[in-house]
Amino acid sequence: MRTSYFGKRRSQSKLWAFGHWFGPYAPLIVMFVAGLVFLSLTRLGLVGWKWERVLATGELCQILLQGVRVDLIQLGLLAIIPVLLSPILATRKLFHVWRTFTFWWVLLSLVLLVFLEAATPGFILEYDIRPNRIFVEYLKYPHEVFGMLWQGFKVELFFGLMMTLIALVLVAKLFKPWREAESTWSNVQVWLIFPFILVLTAFAVRSTLTHRPANPALFAITQDSMVNSLILNSTYSVFYAAYSLQHEAKSSEMYGKLPREKIFAITGAKEGDIPTLTTLVPSVKRDKPLNLVILLQESLGAGFVESLGGKPVTPNLEQLKSEGIWFTHLYATGTRSVRGIEAVVTGFQPTPADSTVKLGLSQGNFFTLASLLGKQGYHTEFIYGGESHFDNMRSFFMGNGFQQITDQPDFKDPAFVASWGASDEDLLNKTHEQLLAHHASGKPFFTLAFSSSNHAPFEFPDGRIELFEQPKATDNNAVKYADYAIGEFFKKAKASPYWNDTVFLIVADHDIRVRGDSLVPIEHFHIPALILGGAVQPKTVEAIASQIDLPVTVLSLMGIAAQHPMTGHDLSNINADYRGRAMMQYNYNYGWMQQTGASIAQNEVVVLREGKAPAYGHYEPNSKKLLNTEAPADAPALSERALANALLPALLYKEQRYRLPE
Repeated sequence: MRTSYFGKRRSQSKLWAFGHWFGPYAPLIVMFVAGLVFLSLTRLGLVGWKWERVLATGELCQILLQGVRVDLIQLGLLAIIPVLLSPILATRKLFHVWRTFTFWWVLLSLVLLVFLEAATPGFILEYDIRPNRIFVEYLKYPHEVFGMLWQGFKVELFFGLMMTLIALVLVAKLFKPWREAESTWSNVQVWLIFPFILVLTAFAVRSTLTHRPANPALFAITQDSMVNSLILNSTYSVFYAAYSLQHEAKSSEMYGKLPREKIFAITGAKEGDIPTLTTLVPSVKRDKPLNLVILLQESLGAGFVESLGGKPVTPNLEQLKSEGIWFTHLYATGTRSVRGIEAVVTGFQPTPADSTVKLGLSQGNFFTLASLLGKQGYHTEFIYGGESHFDNMRSFFMGNGFQQITDQPDFKDPAFVASWGASDEDLLNKTHEQLLAHHASGKPFFTLAFSSSNHAPFEFPDGRIELFEQPKATDNNAVKYADYAIGEFFKKAKASPYWNDTVFLIVADHDIRVRGDSLVPIEHFHIPALILGGAVQPKTVEAIASQIDLPVTVLSLMGIAAQHPMTGHDLSNINADYRGRAMMQYNYNYGWMQQTGASIAQNEVVVLREGKAPAYGHYEPNSKKLLNTEAPADAPALSERALANALLPALLYKEQRYRLPE
């Protein structure tokens, strides 16, 4: 029996005793074992925390077993670079380099695993899923995100930092025997074993013998997206999200393919320079087209509107709804602000890719309301209480028709500044000030004002509202404050000279904390929308509607006659037999809901999923539940319609054909 490991005194660690038999590959073997144990324990903890939802799926054993498979994939990814370098660095002459390199590589790899697992509970609380592309995108904005974490998530922040430091110390201690190791294998041994180690590592990464390697879709074994994410580990989830962000040009094709001519036939597009080019004939004829003001409300879902089945925290919106066009069953296209901006400002349909606000090919010559109205002589402006570079908004707006941007540095002596910028009342005070100036100039205007108060950590000034609940910093209180700011703004607007000349749209970008145990939690895509103004006739639209219908509708009410590429419907003048539809992008699931009868309760839902057959359902608006059903009689046509509408925007983006005619 050998009396020493790695040429040094025998270690007391059984783990290193095992690793010793793998010679220079010992640190990678120890990383695999330690990583598997750690990730399995954290998964067990998360499963225990979400026990009711896990139990409801009936897939506990598969969740744990497939979880180990994902962990092997991730550990293989972390090991692949050292393995590839081993034939050179693990030789006797360069062993000291190999020893130092692998020590730091494995140390940082295991600490990364710990850091992301430590961040997971807080992320699940906020987004009902493991860290994913949202986590990756937020890394681009450290100033705003750190401010949010410091103000509203101190416990989670300190917990993550503490666990990372503890991991750093413990892993360094665990790998102390390796720092003292000496080469015990000959170069020939290293070279002979290398192909075997490489094949094992590659198989761990690929995790299958089929023609496609494993990906998150393979592990989506339940109807609950959050539970499916527990099968993954957070490092794998983040790595895959970062990879996907670099390969999004064909993202919609994850659902399947259709011939170009069939996509056009189903969606009504036509082969030409701009396939979706449409001529808008306004429902209201105006001697002089009206101005437009859009108040885009952060995270104002239907759950905050009592008449839509939510909490009674928006009394001003409830009062205003009788004065304009009120949409009772309108659905957001996504779960992020940039997705809401995309829908409301450009009318572009959602895809699994990032919003076009952030994608490269849409930073210029991409259709927006501002580009259309600017050509008709309008002054176009974006007003935001925070920093407009966030989420690439400034670049996108300035490249696509917005002539003026007013953001946080332009607010003089704001009443209250939170982590995300000036408060909603400051935003709307500035908006009122700008509208008065635009009206006085005699030039028509389009103003987009984007709120931020209803965003974690939910900061707003004291003394404005009677709190709905304690403590103060909650979403319900923040929404009530945002509603207060809306009420104060419209008191001034109604008494202003621009009131009778302007169409106002109040709409949410998305709901807050979109989550649920269904493939697409439709209830959390439900948002309020209201169009009002001195020249707008009140009515209620009860048909199923989408955010992408709103820009077409407001242009029609303004009296704008123009060509545009939007695919939304003009809901200002619909017939009694109109049957609406809504499209919803939820992570990598695409939901299509279409109305089949006079009542919105008469509907069909299809959910497209990566690498899987479409799932079908029926949405109960009263109980707010998506019920799984067998494939309906028109399932092929239904799924093809959804697929065509998922593929069309990707095609238009890729070919840069979503724009105004020359």
